[in-house]
Amino acid sequence: MKDGSAFLNDNARRIAERMIADAERLRVAVSQGPLGECLIDAGAATTGSVEAGLGMAEAAMGGLGHVSVFMDRASEKWPLSIEVRSSQPVLACLGSQYAGWNLSSDGYFAMGSGPARALARVETLFETLSYRDAAAAAVLVLETAKPPPPALVSKVGKATGLATDKLTFLYAPTQSIAGSVQIVARTLEVALHKANDLKFPLDHIVDGIGAAPIPAPHPDFLTAMGRTNDAIIYGGSVQLFVRGSAKAASDLAERLPSSASRDHGQPFAAIFKRFKGDFYAIDPLLFSPAEVIVTAVETGETFRAGQRDFDMLERSLG
Repeated sequence: MKDGSAFLNDNARRIAERMIADAERLRVAVSQGPLGECLIDAGAATTGSVEAGLGMAEAAMGGLGHVSVFMDRASEKWPLSIEVRSSQPVLACLGSQYAGWNLSSDGYFAMGSGPARALARVETLFETLSYRDAAAAAVLVLETAKPPPPALVSKVGKATGLATDKLTFLYAPTQSIAGSVQIVARTLEVALHKANDLKFPLDHIVDGIGAAPIPAPHPDFLTAMGRTNDAIIYGGSVQLFVRGSAKAASDLAERLPSSASRDHGQPFAAIFKRFKGDFYAIDPLLFSPAEVIVTAVETGETFRAGQRDFDMLERSLG
């Protein structure tokens, strides 16, 4: 991760520009906000599309991930699935895609993800990551039904050190097609985030790929949130390629699946209700893929743990 490199935001901006040029086909709406910011609505006041969700996901990864859809025949009722892979998974997923920037202003709240985070570096996670972005424009992805208000746009501009007319905001609610897609595209990211929580050396993770079913969007927020989380928790599969000893790879494989969490075993919406809507009361180790494969590249050994739960997916995804 070279300091001073500007490629995360530059890559994301090129992806956003392609979405703007193809707005009609993707069914996204493009506008300019009151402070000159570029707003791309991928599913709030517009229908959006699966492809718009793929664009959001790749922009969120700073262009360092490839995201695609495929039909998984093993998942009989929900074969439409998403695959995400990256040869720089730590930077793509934790340095960019992770929704770690808490943004609020006058009743508006959203979690920010995308490469603008690497410019702002306001999260403690960046104490672990040495990467610094030096781009002249920035992209932020928001999981929300409303565009950011001017006060929040100004906050992002100040944190990133950019004029507000150099900011691009991609947004869509969880209940939308694009919103569902870009959330489930975080299958690899949640695995890396949990690996970091487990104190596995991030610089030992050299490659990764993940897949999970894409649930049908639902107009109710809690149901939609439950479905997207369950798609990963009970239907996600990830393979990581790591350096280091075979024992370290084996230990990571055993501890990484969602089944290692105390809260595993119920649909996420039920878990959320049990904790009275307090997201942070839920065991953070629950947020990981159902099935994990870890390959130790220096020894050639591969370790597997966890499994997909199709019965739970049927309960949750309908």
